[in-house]
Formats: sequence, structure tokens, C-alpha cells
Amino acid sequence: MKHRESRPGQRAAGGASAKSPRDARREAPVKAGKPPAKPVRDAGPRPAAVARDRGERMAEPRDAAPVPSAPERPLIVRSGERPVERVPVILESMGAGDFHLIDTGNGLKLEQYGPYRIVRPEAQALWQPSLPAHVWDNADSIFTGDTDEDGMGRWRFPREALGETWPLKLLGVDFLGRFTAFRHVGVFPEQIVHWAWMKQQVEAANRPLKVLNLFGYTGVASLVAAAAGAEVTHVDASKKAIGWARENQALGRMEKLPIRWICEDAMKFILREERRGNTYDIILTDPPKFGRGPNGEVWHLFEHLPSMLDICREILSPKALGLVLTAYSIRASFYSIHELMRETMRGAGGVVESGELVIREAGLDGKTPGRALSTSLFSRWVPK
Repeated sequence: MKHRESRPGQRAAGGASAKSPRDARREAPVKAGKPPAKPVRDAGPRPAAVARDRGERMAEPRDAAPVPSAPERPLIVRSGERPVERVPVILESMGAGDFHLIDTGNGLKLEQYGPYRIVRPEAQALWQPSLPAHVWDNADSIFTGDTDEDGMGRWRFPREALGETWPLKLLGVDFLGRFTAFRHVGVFPEQIVHWAWMKQQVEAANRPLKVLNLFGYTGVASLVAAAAGAEVTHVDASKKAIGWARENQALGRMEKLPIRWICEDAMKFILREERRGNTYDIILTDPPKFGRGPNGEVWHLFEHLPSMLDICREILSPKALGLVLTAYSIRASFYSIHELMRETMRGAGGVVESGELVIREAGLDGKTPGRALSTSLFSRWVPK
């Protein structure tokens, strides 16, 4: 696994910067024997039920009555200086465990996940592919159909039928890849930079650390933290995701690791932790743009993120080592979450560093650097 971090020096204030919109697009399927085709708009109807941007949490029909995510709690008025800032920070990876990005272009990406080469839509790949069409045509699996981030699609297997799952490894942790109807495969490898940072913090702490993984999905980050020696609380509203995470734990024979798997609305959980006075040394939070909890609780990122971060601030331990936020598929600059994080951590000291996570193409051999593909925005508070 290779990853690097690009950042400027510390400074007290930052200027304005804009980021390209990260809205998902619908793309056309790739036909065997043809060069990758450019995405086209699908004018057909969207399904009544939609999923979260990065998982399989199903939402109710759009006209369903909303359920409050959690009881209202006013934001705490913070005082003191805002943390020092580092912007823009680009966290880059080029291969992670059994994964690397082979090539991108024409609204598509060609990836290696263990033994399989996979083609999936990628709206930000505006350029032409570097590799010839026959390389793309040799893919083992291609995602087609309704490719909108919150829509459903299907997988096509041009060479031979493949099973639903297959084993993968990352940072020493075994887990299952899975061909889902939402084009995801159970891991987001760009997160390796956050997970490697977390692993290093846990191993170097010389004391027991408590890690909270909010919107934890299939549990790879939770397993990495627990394997490094942390006590982990994993929270996700999807029963299917929690079940998948437990499968991953069993696959790696990690059942004895101290992980609490909790299927609950994230906001309700952290509010209860705040009332109980429970704290954590590291908090990872990877919220969707939109989602629903187990009982229909509504989550809207732009509405609920300020409150979520405010509560997370309150449940950070006195010797906390970090609060990490990742945001996908939103129409915003990283500065929006950067300034929110700085306001949330006002008076706490430390540093807020924000920017983008990117994956660099690595070619067929996994070792040949190519173009960088932006995947998400992030903001991270650390105590120094």
C-alpha cells in the first residue's frame, strides 16, 4: 500500500477556494468489444425507494412522512480561538492491499479488487482512458443499468458468472467484497489514508484508546482499529451493513476483538452517549448525503451535520487524538466542512486540516503512477 499526504505549512487564516460539484451522474453501460463509452443521461423514471450514497440503507418513498432523526438540541455557543488550519491538504493513495485503480476515462473507472477487474461509473473521469479498449473489455464485471448514486443497477459478467462475494485484504484485515445493487463493493479504498493514520495513533498511544466509527458501513475501519488495539464502537443504521460487518469479523477470525456492533440512528446514539458522559479518543464519521435510520429517522447532511459535529465535540475525551469527517457526493467546497469543523472545535486548540481524498491510477501492474481521481472531501481535527 502506498499513500502520501500533500499539505502546505500552518497558517492562521485561509482564502476562498471552490471545488467542482460532486453530484452523481447516470452513465451508459459498457459493451464488450467496444471502447468505453461516454456517460449519457437516462430519462427514465427513478425508483420510488432510494439508497444512501455509499451503502445499502434503503429510504422510504419520497412522499413518506419524515421521522425526526433525534430530539432537538441547541448548538453549544463556543468561545475561544479557532484551531490553526492547514488547507488544502490532499491525502493521496496509490493502491491499498488487494486494491488498485488501473485506469479511468469517459466517465468510467477500471479497478482491480483482488482477482477481479471491475468497471464502474465515475462521473469525474472527464478525460480519455490511457489504456486501449481491449484492456477494458477484459474486465470480469461491469456495473450497468441505473447508475445514479442513489439508484439501483446491475452487474454484468462478460467472461464468466461470479459469486456474490469474494475475499479481500487491506491493512492486514480480511473482509468480503460484494457485488451490490448500488455499484459499491463493500470498501472505499481511498479511506486507507484515514485508516492508516488511525492505526498509527492507536499503536503509538501506549494507553487503551476508544474509537467510535459512525456510519460504519461494512466495518473495515472498525476491524483495523480493533486489530491495532483499540476498543471500538461501530454504529450504522443498516441491519444489512451490520450483518456484513460481522461476516467480515468472522472471516478474519477476529471475533474476540473488542467491538460493539450497534444498529441505530447515529444522531440518537451520540445524543445518548453525551447524556451518559461517555467519551472517545478518536471519532470517525462518514455520513451519507441522505439516509434513513432503522425507524425511518431522516438524515440530511446539510441540515444535521452541524449538530452531529457539535455532539461529537462533546463526546471527545480530554486526551482525544482526532475527529475525522468525510463527505461524498455533495455540491460543496471542502471549505464548507473545513470552516464548520473549525467553528465546532473553537477553543479546543490543535489543528484542522481539510481538503480532498484522491486515488492515483497505478496501471495494470499496480506500480505505474497515472492521473489522480478525486473521491471525496474531508476535514480532520487533531490536537497538534
